[in-house]
Formats: sequence, C-alpha cells, structure tokens
Amino acid sequence: MFDALNGLSVGDAVGAEFPVLRRPLGELATGDLPPGRWEWTDDTEMAATVAAELFEHGRIDQDRLAAAFAERFDQRRDYGFMTVDTLGRIRRGAPWREVTAAAFGGQGSCGNGAAMRVAPLGAYFAGQPETVVAQAILSAQVTHAHPEGVQGAVAAAVAAATAAQARLDGIRPTPAQFITTVLDRLDGGETARLIHRARALLGASLEQAAEELGTGIRVTAQDTVPFALWVAATYLADYRAAIATCVAAGGDTDTTAAIVGGIVAAYTAGPPAPWLAAREPLPVWLEQSRHRPAPASPGRLRRWFTSR
Repeated sequence: MFDALNGLSVGDAVGAEFPVLRRPLGELATGDLPPGRWEWTDDTEMAATVAAELFEHGRIDQDRLAAAFAERFDQRRDYGFMTVDTLGRIRRGAPWREVTAAAFGGQGSCGNGAAMRVAPLGAYFAGQPETVVAQAILSAQVTHAHPEGVQGAVAAAVAAATAAQARLDGIRPTPAQFITTVLDRLDGGETARLIHRARALLGASLEQAAEELGTGIRVTAQDTVPFALWVAATYLADYRAAIATCVAAGGDTDTTAAIVGGIVAAYTAGPPAPWLAAREPLPVWLEQSRHRPAPASPGRLRRWFTSR
C-alpha cells in the first residue's frame, strides 16, 4: 500500500509542477527530476487520509473518513471549489450524506476526486477483488454521490489491486488483460464505456488516446479514468514513462499522474528513488498512523505492502 501511495504522491507532485518548468519531456521519461522540493496537492492529502484509515482500522468507515477529510483539508493544496465547499460544510457540522447528495443540483459529484485517491486502497486489498470493489465504493461515496464518480474510483482501485497482485505473482499482464480485469468488476455507464474504448485504443498514439478518452480537463471520472488506465496498462513496468506520458498529454496532469502513479508503483515497487527523494515529505500524521498497532491483517499482501 505504501508503494502505491508513494507512487501516487510523486505522480501528483510531478504532474502539478513539471509542466510549469517547461523542461524537455525527455528528461522526465529517462532521467531524474530537476532539483527542488516537489510539492503534492489535494490528491495526495486525501489519499494519505484513506491510507491512514486503513493503517489504523483495516477498513473504511464512512463517518470516520468524512470527518478526517474535513479535519485535514488544506485549501492551499489546490482543492476544487466544490470540494472546498463540501468539506467546509462537513467541518462546520453538516451531515456528510446530505452535503454530498446535494452537490450539483442533487445529482452528486461525478468528479475524478474519488479515483485520484484510491490506488493505495486497491493495493491494500489486492487478492480480494470483492472487497476492493466494496471498500472503493465506500471511500468514494463520502464525497461523490453520482454513480460515475463511484465507478471511476472502483476502476482505479481494481487497477491498483491488479497491479499489486501481478507483482506478487511475478507476472506482467498484457495491456488488454489488465484493462479486461478492471472491466470485469464494473457496472455500466459512461466511464465503463470509455474504458472499453481505452482497451480498443491500446497501441494507438498518445494523441489519439487523449483526444478520444480525455485527459481530465473536465475534471470528471469519465474524462479522466479511462485515459489513466490506458497509460497504466501501456506502461505498467515503466514508472518514468507512465508519468511522462501523463504530463505530455496535458489536461489535469496532477490527477492523471496521481492515478497512474499509484497504479504503476503498485507493480514496480514504488517510484524511482531520486524522484521519491525530491518529493515533499508526506504528512506527519500519516507516519503516526502507519506505526500504530494494526488490526487483524487481511493477509500476506497487507503485511508485504505496509512493511515497505
């Protein structure tokens, strides 16, 4: 799980900061990051909260997770306006179920926020596909009441679990096998339809994939997760190339790189060491959660991922 969180947070930081530097993308795909402290955004802050919940309790409790999101959110971390409103209201005492359900005129959010934070959860429950789906749904519903927002989180979690299991098994699924495993756990809807399209586009150019699948520019699950899965499936064994591809595509680069980084790092045992060293440290409260006495282990996967 911690490898996935590191991969997510490094991808988040690179996706947020590298485009601003206007450096050649070749440096990103083949080398190390330019010197400096690479700061992460809300993607990492919320993913760390999900990870802390699992470290301390071994499962998602929605009331507890909603309270933790509201307590920890820092507007300086580039939260979206709707998330700021939602978490601010919850922090002031409003019931999270009412606030989340009322978003966007009562439709609920179909944004990419639930997907951007869920890769560590998928890695934690790898080998338990039904649990991955159930826990991903619980984690998403705290902020995303729209079915597409929930499906995006399920897809990203299943992808991370698939990557983690493949790493343990010592295999590398083909890109098509990888995406098919995700699709097998999804219900219908636009996000699933576009993930089907992502599978059909394997081997296509980045330009075509980005044009047809979107790059998160609309900040929805539908416009973000299919492209992220196309990248992760294509570059499952190459973290640098995966993140460079997200940055090259443009759009919501911190979020696509966070989703892809979490998934790919679950397979590659984390991001490159120099990249990890350049990233801003994770929150102190996460380290405290990580070293508290753990609940009953869901199996060898949890022991392996939390020991790293």
